[in-house]
Amino acid sequence: MRKVIMTLAITLMGVAAQAKDIKTVIFTTQPQMHCASCEKKIKGNLRYEKGVKRIDTSVEQQKVTVKYDADKTSAEKLQKAFKKFGYEARQVKANEKVKRDNTQSCSNM
Repeated sequence: MRKVIMTLAITLMGVAAQAKDIKTVIFTTQPQMHCASCEKKIKGNLRYEKGVKRIDTSVEQQKVTVKYDADKTSAEKLQKAFKKFGYEARQVKANEKVKRDNTQSCSNM
């Protein structure tokens, strides 16, 4: 019985040690996203950043939502990564409204 309990305890400690710290951050970009091509450019480039687990974009809301492993990267590092492919990113709250600028043209066309 002791062996079973010890084995179970060691297994649980191993599982707990492997638990990842997954966080979510939301950005808006400048220039703003205007089309599917803009979304594709952002997703295609951010997916190569270390620790990124999922990327969701919304042209309508002007938001990029990134789930990431906090043990491998940070919101600040992800924000800096946008510069590598021509965007400035600003962190926003989930309920924050971002105005869409319809006067800008898409730079990806």
